[in-house]
Amino acid sequence: MRDFFIKIFRIGRKIKDQFHSSWMFICFLLILVLPFILGFGLLYKSNVLIREQSLLQLLFSGNWHPLKGEFGFWPFIVSSLWVTILSMLICGPVCLLSAIHLTHYAKKWVLKLMHPVIDILAGIPSVIYGVWGILLVVPFVSRMGASMGHPNSGYTILTGAIVLSIMIIPFVLNILIEVIRTVPRELSEASLSLGATKWETIKYVVLKKAFPGIISSFGLGISRAFGETIAVLMVVGNVVKIPTGVFQPGYPLPALIANNYGEMLSIPMYDSALMFSALILFVVVTIFNMGSRYLIIYSEKKI
Repeated sequence: MRDFFIKIFRIGRKIKDQFHSSWMFICFLLILVLPFILGFGLLYKSNVLIREQSLLQLLFSGNWHPLKGEFGFWPFIVSSLWVTILSMLICGPVCLLSAIHLTHYAKKWVLKLMHPVIDILAGIPSVIYGVWGILLVVPFVSRMGASMGHPNSGYTILTGAIVLSIMIIPFVLNILIEVIRTVPRELSEASLSLGATKWETIKYVVLKKAFPGIISSFGLGISRAFGETIAVLMVVGNVVKIPTGVFQPGYPLPALIANNYGEMLSIPMYDSALMFSALILFVVVTIFNMGSRYLIIYSEKKI
């Protein structure tokens, strides 16, 4: 009788284990398939526009006249690239040097204090960053442009990049801190024992070991910046033209979708154009992520 109950108990445990394994595998498949579902959904909704116009014309034409059936996305793509790349050029050095200072130079209580500060910055709604940009950054950029011989209203590519760089600092900085802290302490001690200075140890040992994680953090920052909407929409100007400088207004792809999606759903071609702009965003972010993943794998082989 005892053997019978033991056997029943073992069967019950086996069934329970199989059940948990099954639903975890289903969740894994859902996460794996979800990007393909999103991509095919956007492609399906964009099909109306793609059938009417060639892909090259859509991507590289600067003519945006929806009422005439002209949908050139090049000004929006260029504006998105301008804002994203410039924001990373501002954010990248600040985050990397701050992470080095917090992990190797600052006292431990400073790092403990910075963690809640970073969490607070990450949790602030983007519309607050946008309002802050209108109140402070827009006048600053307007005066700076005028002093440099580039008069502007303040609603420019540079303004959007400054606001966006401040928005993504907590995300990039938090990852960089954790990445640098994962470098084994023994490597630093071995370098110091061989006569290297502290900065030489950080430069040639710590950063080299943490390089794949640094690339990953910057890749995540680029993806986050490229898709940001509200704050950038409020300060970038939203003028449909190809920007040729940082003191000119721009019109990024997320701002195009946010400004027009609700009221243009009744026009099939316009609706399809907005879905196509979302598809462009999806593809570009995917390319950025795949590129950063390749760099991570390549750098890991070189270490």
